[in-house]
Amino acid sequence: MSASILTVDDSASIRLTTKVTLTNAGYSVTEAVNGAEGLATAKGSSFDLIVTDLNMPVMDGLTMIEELRKLPAQAGVPIIFLTTESDADLKARAKAAGATGWLTKPFDPESLVKIVKKVLGR
Repeated sequence: MSASILTVDDSASIRLTTKVTLTNAGYSVTEAVNGAEGLATAKGSSFDLIVTDLNMPVMDGLTMIEELRKLPAQAGVPIIFLTTESDADLKARAKAAGATGWLTKPFDPESLVKIVKKVLGR
């Protein structure tokens, strides 16, 4: 069975690139357009991995991660940040909030697949 991945990004082009890349690598992808929708989607389903942007309207990725980590069912789900930000303080905050990995945009599709495989172990 393929791993189920939730992608959360307000950019339609990034969502498309991410979905195509991960689908072609054999993963099942569900999309959300901001942190609030991502949180609601994650609460309603079970995902093996979450890939999220940081800067989004309604709820940002950092807040979404903090909220997800409060839910017992989401405590162990790996979360990768896919963002234009590369600030060390932000990375530290993200890690403290529960982020597993970090990939800077623009990203190379191969790098995304590599980090997903590493985090999922498949």
